[in-house]
Amino acid sequence: MTYYESTGHLLLTPVDREAPARVLRLRELGLGERVDGELDAFARRVADELGAPYAGVNFISEERQFFAGLHHAPDAPASGYPARALPRDHGYCPHVVVRRRALVLEDVRDFARFAGNAVVDESGVRSYAGAPLTDRRGIVLGTVCAVDVVPRRWGLAGLATVKALAAELVELVHAREDLAARG
Repeated sequence: MTYYESTGHLLLTPVDREAPARVLRLRELGLGERVDGELDAFARRVADELGAPYAGVNFISEERQFFAGLHHAPDAPASGYPARALPRDHGYCPHVVVRRRALVLEDVRDFARFAGNAVVDESGVRSYAGAPLTDRRGIVLGTVCAVDVVPRRWGLAGLATVKALAAELVELVHAREDLAARG
């Protein structure tokens, strides 16, 4: 466990024992180090399908998160979110990666473990829906996620949608990999 220095909040960022293998796999796939227009378009679709002002395709390394795909609705409330890169202890995607399961938080402030996270204090994030991107080798590469600055009921439909979008994106990653192998 660590404390976030500027606020003193206790953060319960999970230990990520798979990070070294993930970093190697991301390099092999050419993901997680640069902005990707196709992934930006996918993030926009995530936002549209979930009705959220912000969405991302996030790859997690040992020290940071990188949103290779990112969408910010033009009419979204002003906040410090989103950023292309964040420390690993910011936000909720690292929890999804370590848990290897989708996570839906209707109001992050309802959960002590998540309420003190820097994205709440610095960016005003109040709700989150994310699902893991698990590749064919069983490595969780990152997440597909949507966030809002107001509490919202994602419900079972939101959970199903974010999981389906994650599965679809994994198929896109596999298709890219297969194309490169033939190439």
